[in-house]
Amino acid sequence: MSEMVPVPERGRVFTDERRARLGDVTATGRTRTDALARWLQDVAYDDVAEAGLADAGVWVVRRLRIVVARFPRFDERVTLRTFCSGVGPRWAQRRTSIEGAGGARVEADALWIFLDPATQQPARLDERFDAVYGEAAAGRRADRARVRHGNPHPDLPRFDWRFRAADVDLADHVNNAAYWTVLEERLAALGADPPSLDAEIEYRDAAQPGPVRVAHDEDTLWITSGDGVVHASILVRER
Repeated sequence: MSEMVPVPERGRVFTDERRARLGDVTATGRTRTDALARWLQDVAYDDVAEAGLADAGVWVVRRLRIVVARFPRFDERVTLRTFCSGVGPRWAQRRTSIEGAGGARVEADALWIFLDPATQQPARLDERFDAVYGEAAAGRRADRARVRHGNPHPDLPRFDWRFRAADVDLADHVNNAAYWTVLEERLAALGADPPSLDAEIEYRDAAQPGPVRVAHDEDTLWITSGDGVVHASILVRER
């Protein structure tokens, strides 16, 4: 389980604002998890861009944990604060805190892998990264990038899902945030509109638009190809 490191007193902390709009919320006014994931990836890119490092390489997320004490509600203005909370040889950990004017509170922890833009292979972080983010990381080592969730049992129940062409982003595969719509569908099927949540997603094999299968047990969803390749898994912990 990823550690929720507090916002540092020293070092770079990037701050931005969002507001929960009509396309971000459920019929009850709760901000969906895929909207939260989109805010998180957008503020991460805005941070890197403002730091002048947007062209240094490509970042892909391996793991994201979202812990919601209270979901943002429709039209609630929220403040996002994001910072580097740990560093590895070819990856880094990013923490983001979201606080809303109406009492929303979300903590997120993401592990991002750094890729060489030419080869698309993991690349070492250089002195430019350390100069910008090293003070906030304060020598903490990032979590390992290895898979932690395991594989689905072949006898688990499954349901069909389909990623749309509209889910594909600049990387030419399904965007990270789109995977969270599978969790939203599962919550709706269960008649659940949780006031809080603790969920972690691991990305393994990039999906393309088209049909997938979703295996599930009491606490985990595995999004797989038709021949069983795991694209991602979502673990939901009780709160």
